[in-house]
Amino acid sequence: MLAFSTVDTVLVARYSALDLAALAVGSAAYITVFIGFMGVVLAIGPIVGRLFGAQQWSATGHELHQAVWIALALSLVGSLLLAFPAPFLWLAEATPEVSHKVRGYLLALALSLPAALLFTAYRGFNTAVSRPKAVMALQLGGLALKVPLSALLVYGIALPTPLGELRVPSLGMLGCGIATCMVMWLQALVALTVLRRDSFYARFELRGRGLHAPDRESLRAQLKLGIPMGLSILIEVTGFSFMAFFIARLGTTAVAGHQIAANLVALLFMMPLAMANATSTLVAQRIGAGDALDARRLGWHGLLIAVLIAALLGATVYFTREGVVGLYTRDPVVVAAALPLVTWVALFHTADAAQAVASFVLRAYHVATVPLVIYASAIWGVGLAGGYVIAFDSFGLTPPALLGARGFWFAATAGLVVAALGLGAVLLWVLRHQHVEPLEQPENPRSWTQASK
Repeated sequence: MLAFSTVDTVLVARYSALDLAALAVGSAAYITVFIGFMGVVLAIGPIVGRLFGAQQWSATGHELHQAVWIALALSLVGSLLLAFPAPFLWLAEATPEVSHKVRGYLLALALSLPAALLFTAYRGFNTAVSRPKAVMALQLGGLALKVPLSALLVYGIALPTPLGELRVPSLGMLGCGIATCMVMWLQALVALTVLRRDSFYARFELRGRGLHAPDRESLRAQLKLGIPMGLSILIEVTGFSFMAFFIARLGTTAVAGHQIAANLVALLFMMPLAMANATSTLVAQRIGAGDALDARRLGWHGLLIAVLIAALLGATVYFTREGVVGLYTRDPVVVAAALPLVTWVALFHTADAAQAVASFVLRAYHVATVPLVIYASAIWGVGLAGGYVIAFDSFGLTPPALLGARGFWFAATAGLVVAALGLGAVLLWVLRHQHVEPLEQPENPRSWTQASK
């Protein structure tokens, strides 16, 4: 999934600095909308994980149907936000040239959002039932299509045909949005086909009766867990994406350098995100099976492993940062803007890994409100607000080395450290004190309310 953004960044960085600056603003807007709503849909994971661990197959499948209703409702709101992006452009104080490019890009992504959120439900369900390869295969196939399609639409091409020359125009960053839309819908359609035809899913009773009617109890429970999950992710993402909006006020070069550094840390984040998903899934399954001791062991060991790997990866990037940035662009001005930001990667990535795994494991225990408070204080308070004060020297106390984009990255790193420490402390308390009862078999196989208590 992140490779989609990486492909776009690399292609557009070699197309023009203006398009790269517009991509930073457009990507920040899309991520703000998609990731926040994605977090709500992914509430299916902890719920289905427990039901799967308890071998309640029919109830497990029923939850996927309810997640589809949630995805469809959220996609309607999200598509409107992307189709009319005036608030995001206002935050970025975008120039008319940048605004024009951003509007076209986000309109294409607005059309792709329903498919993206529906695929998120499929992804969350498959992860929870220990079938991540089904997701991986579709996403690798989508990436294989995305790369040449984006390149074709970004740069354009002229092909000779018997009827004359066929010319595909050069669309710049708009081409990236169109390619993403096409690939997302194809992925969603293939996922639906897999659910209907693969015998693995027969036990979940997903076939033959169409989409289940909305179930108030199931929707309420998914939203009760999903809304704080989505808000937590939204806070984390907006703390980062709003950096792009504010840095855009510093000029095209500054935001282009930030886009490279942001894409790099997002790419690195896939490792702890994978560990967080795996750990949370296994913990939820063991809770559902009534094995609280094994659930605690898996949660704590997952956190330790992820932090150690992240520290190693972060240090590697730090010592090879010049070569890494050179993979994105050869523009010496943009390289000079990106390198000071990449120096924060080692600490930033390690803290990011710790907070991600801790928050995901807490979701397996259905603990989501306290992490929301920690995220708001650390990411918005320390990271975003602190970054604004430092970067723009609001009180005249900022040292020259932290002015501009570097100040935002300093504060964002500090905010992640605070979040990691706070979430780690909460997780340690939960693992030591949480007593989890095994799931009861409900009388109504579609009702999970009793089972989830």
